[in-house]
Amino acid sequence: QVQLAESGGGSVQAGGSLRLSCAASGFTYSDYNLGWFRQAPGKEREGVASISRFGGITHYSDSVKGRFTISRDYAKTTLYLQMNSLKADDTAMYYCAARGAIVPLATTPLNQYEYPYWGQGTQVTVSS
Repeated sequence: QVQLAESGGGSVQAGGSLRLSCAASGFTYSDYNLGWFRQAPGKEREGVASISRFGGITHYSDSVKGRFTISRDYAKTTLYLQMNSLKADDTAMYYCAARGAIVPLATTPLNQYEYPYWGQGTQVTVSS
């Protein structure tokens, strides 16, 4: 049973940093591509970043490129999102998600509908 548990959210001032974590269990970690998504109040959930099963390929949305970094640890089976230079627009609930690597990550890497497994989310609030 795939389980994903996010942590690391909180409140921070604009310009600050946070690192989100997503502990994964119940599946063969390296058989899955992973992603981070976010949903702000009144908005659709959007893809933020994704990473391939072996970590060699990453994708970012234009809104976070150059500020956020996605990574994964195989010993800890944990996914990370390092967020720097945070802006008020980054305020949202952040979710990690997983999808089987049988579909290459290059195929719609940030499409939420391609990810069947989701965590419960962690809130990030950035004050200006």
